[in-house]
Amino acid sequence: MTYNLLIGDRSYSSWSLRGWLLFEAFGLPFRETRTRMYSPDFAAELANWAPARTVPTVRTPEGGLWTDSIAIAEGLAEAFPEAGHWPRAPKARALARSLVGEMHSGFGALRGACPMNLRIKSGGFTPSEPVLADLTRMELLWSAARAEATEGPWLFGSYSAADAFYAPAAMRIAGYGLPVSEATQAYVDAHLNHLPLRRWRAMGEAQNRTIDVYDVIEPAQPFPMPQPLAAQLAEGPSENAACPYSGDPVTHFLTVEGRTWGFCNAFCRDKTLSDPEAWPAFMKMIAA
Repeated sequence: MTYNLLIGDRSYSSWSLRGWLLFEAFGLPFRETRTRMYSPDFAAELANWAPARTVPTVRTPEGGLWTDSIAIAEGLAEAFPEAGHWPRAPKARALARSLVGEMHSGFGALRGACPMNLRIKSGGFTPSEPVLADLTRMELLWSAARAEATEGPWLFGSYSAADAFYAPAAMRIAGYGLPVSEATQAYVDAHLNHLPLRRWRAMGEAQNRTIDVYDVIEPAQPFPMPQPLAAQLAEGPSENAACPYSGDPVTHFLTVEGRTWGFCNAFCRDKTLSDPEAWPAFMKMIAA
């Protein structure tokens, strides 16, 4: 048995992103169940995970439920103590837990005015004074964390649960063009270049679902992810006979730099099409 993680729409569900990163960014095994927010399926799916009422939720191998993102972080840190969810130094670990707690309960103005939308950037957003106050507080916390950091781009040097919790905040800063310091922008850029987060966004693009309640503020602009390796839809045959992810026979195709590659279904192809370099299995295959 393994852990089963219930998530919502990748392009919009900031809390689902946090829960997913607590597994994916630390190399932990899990099975994924997806539900669609703002649809009749959402309540019906959650009924199977009672008493949960939100995403993310995790069913543990023993049959227990973690129905809150902090519970997921603490549960995984307890089950996998060497994974590194919390900094080892006691002072840094205490601060990391404090940052996670404040993210969980605070920053209401920023979260309300700037819902996460990874599909497109809102080019005409003007932050209010409460939003700017939230940004000031967040930058103060990030600066305090960096003061405790060893080498590395993350809040405490190495990637921790604190970075997973603040990843959606970094995406809001990027997606609304919010005014931040050079040091804060460097931290946002680290998230934008983080391969697990790039994979998450690529899968959201592959699912290609737009939710109207997350309307952008015009003028709409491309979301500021790193420029992906160019890829195009194609017809077969391909150089490979088996999908790089599942090992199943290929049925769907794309080209990269004039070479054709195959995948077992449209989703495997389209997530690769969105950002080929985010997928180590694909890059290893074409390098070989």
